[in-house]
Amino acid sequence: MADDVTSGFGHWRAFSVHLLTASGAFWAFLSIIAAAEQNWVHMFAWLGLALFVDGIDGPIARRIDIKNVLPNWSGDMLDAIIDYSTYVLIPAFGLYQSGIIGRPWSFVAAGLIVVTSAVYYADMRMKTKDNHFRGFPVTWNMVVFTFFVVQPDDWAAFAFVVFCSVATFLPIKFLHPVRVARFRTFNLIVFAAWSVLGLIAIGYAFEAPMWVRTGVLVTGLYLFAIGGILQLIDKLTGRPEVAAKEEHV
Repeated sequence: MADDVTSGFGHWRAFSVHLLTASGAFWAFLSIIAAAEQNWVHMFAWLGLALFVDGIDGPIARRIDIKNVLPNWSGDMLDAIIDYSTYVLIPAFGLYQSGIIGRPWSFVAAGLIVVTSAVYYADMRMKTKDNHFRGFPVTWNMVVFTFFVVQPDDWAAFAFVVFCSVATFLPIKFLHPVRVARFRTFNLIVFAAWSVLGLIAIGYAFEAPMWVRTGVLVTGLYLFAIGGILQLIDKLTGRPEVAAKEEHV
């Protein structure tokens, strides 16, 4: 009897993690409403909350071995559905709705984003042995957010969208700040700095002072480029790719 109670509690605890992941769908819904109303502060605030949930649900799920506890429920599928909404579709809609890089280029850029990202999610080679992403990991929420903060030249922003769309299909490593073991502490510090600076930018309603814009750009470029830079260094020095150990992170 005690074993049944313990097992039942374990199942409900595991299912609550799926509910935590599923809450991202509600934050996505609220961000769509905000984007439709052209309330960019609220749109990115809800997307930021969805990003936070996405950052914590995976480590929790792995810690309680959720795949074995609830084998009939796919956390990976649930995560992919919500990620496509929050990382791709809503940022693309916000890019188009705002016209932030001009017309008709905002529409063209949004089209590139949603199509290339859909193909990326079907790629079974998405992760490398050392837990990097293979190809640009369609983190368009961060890219479009940076556009709003930094307010780059239209053509520079459009060129960056094209580059990322192409890089989606290239064998270039991109950092997963939580799961990549190499320099993890420093990577997490940089990601935390980017997040704090992003919150400050939202507090300024995207009229942030130059130091905030510069900080968002510099930390964002580090997170964007460090995987490829280390990959190039490793190739030049002959350092082999080492498969990551299974960790609860």
